[in-house]
Amino acid sequence: MPCISVILRSVNKNVNTFSMKPNYIEPKIYTGGIDISKWSSLTKTQQNDALKKQWFVYFSFRDPKTGKQKRQPYIKGGANRYKDKTKRLQFLKVLQRNLLLLLEAGFDPYKDNSELEAKFLGKPNEPKLGTVPKQVSKAPAKEVIAPLTSPPTRTTCNSMVNDPVHEEKSKPEEKVSVEEAFEIGLRIKKNTLNDNSYPKYKSRINRFQRWLEENKKEIDNIKSINKKTVIQYLNSVLEKTSPRNRNNARTALSSLFTTLVDNELIPENFILRINVEKSIPERNKTYTPKLVEDIDRYLKEHDPILRLFIQFISYNLLRPIEVCRLKVGDLDISDRRIYVRAKNKPVKIKIIPEILLDELPDISKMNKENPLFTPNGLGDLWNVSETEKRNYFTKRFRKVKNHFNLGKDYGLYSFRHTYITRMFRKMERTATPLEVKSRLMLITGHTTLTALEKYLRDIDAALPEDYSQLLKPTKTSNS
Repeated sequence: MPCISVILRSVNKNVNTFSMKPNYIEPKIYTGGIDISKWSSLTKTQQNDALKKQWFVYFSFRDPKTGKQKRQPYIKGGANRYKDKTKRLQFLKVLQRNLLLLLEAGFDPYKDNSELEAKFLGKPNEPKLGTVPKQVSKAPAKEVIAPLTSPPTRTTCNSMVNDPVHEEKSKPEEKVSVEEAFEIGLRIKKNTLNDNSYPKYKSRINRFQRWLEENKKEIDNIKSINKKTVIQYLNSVLEKTSPRNRNNARTALSSLFTTLVDNELIPENFILRINVEKSIPERNKTYTPKLVEDIDRYLKEHDPILRLFIQFISYNLLRPIEVCRLKVGDLDISDRRIYVRAKNKPVKIKIIPEILLDELPDISKMNKENPLFTPNGLGDLWNVSETEKRNYFTKRFRKVKNHFNLGKDYGLYSFRHTYITRMFRKMERTATPLEVKSRLMLITGHTTLTALEKYLRDIDAALPEDYSQLLKPTKTSNS
């Protein structure tokens, strides 16, 4: 029986006259683990790396024994002979389209497809494998045609073919190694995560891969990783670190496995069924009013740059990493606007309050593309990552903490908590709770009232009035 690649190249438009209940997932094209729509934005090296990979059409069909969708062997059809993206993709798109038409016509990799072959290849129905056709032979009567023994239970139509000219024997379904699958997943994730998140994400995935190499050497296929294996790894993380790190590892792996499911490298993401351990979140304490004044006085004398950095956190209620992202051009002094690039979100526009404008030096002559804060001042060159910038200012603030004997519960983030708490308590004196929260949302940047309320509870911003009167015993009158 001809291989599927031969049939696909002969499918015509008459196929759409057939109809049947779909038992398949529509064919897709694997393009070396990259998003083909972003091809022009890739570097030449990334493009060459993708072209070195095997590209193919893949699809799933319902297994009659299990009733579940099962991945069928990949169909390359000789596409990888083309060394440029355009021709290779055009070739695969033809195979993808024709395969879909063939499936719609009733092709079933688990059944005999002789009638379809006859229709699309223009041949009369041929006898099934394992039968002996009637022949007129000029050979002597003693010569007989031996019947085929052990007929196969399914056709070889869906065998994977690399060269459309030279047909190959049917091959078993390719196994994707753990290393290759993780490489594909990480390459896709690199295009969706920002420069701050991706290194941490990649590190967690690499740690899991090293653990597999050390503890599960028998696993050589991505589909061999099961729920029990991942639970064993997460337990090892929990024993060595904390519930929070364990949960972060689970989140990273679940995200990766979802990507592998989307690319049909694995059938399901079972990590979603692994529980999340309860953990106590770490929180920076708020500073007392006196401590805020003492720190400000100290910084004004010893570190004016760090003082201004903290004022952006305090007065504009920015996170330290958001301050590190600021460029000189993100500040519009004349219009009193600041453009903040938040994590995985569009640019946020916030006002620059007058209390902060009074502290800003003249930045009009600085290069607008330079970072606002650098080790030596404002607007200098400083080509390091956002994470390195944040770590630098965190270490720089450590000298202040040591001077005031502050523990690990205090940090740069504490100033944001402190000033949000200060504003909330001032506003609640003269306005209703709903008015206070509605106004505060515009200042803090929280997108929902629920998120703001949770934040205020977490930092203990809302405190009750003195309730001593409620604790005193009630006086009873003498009868």
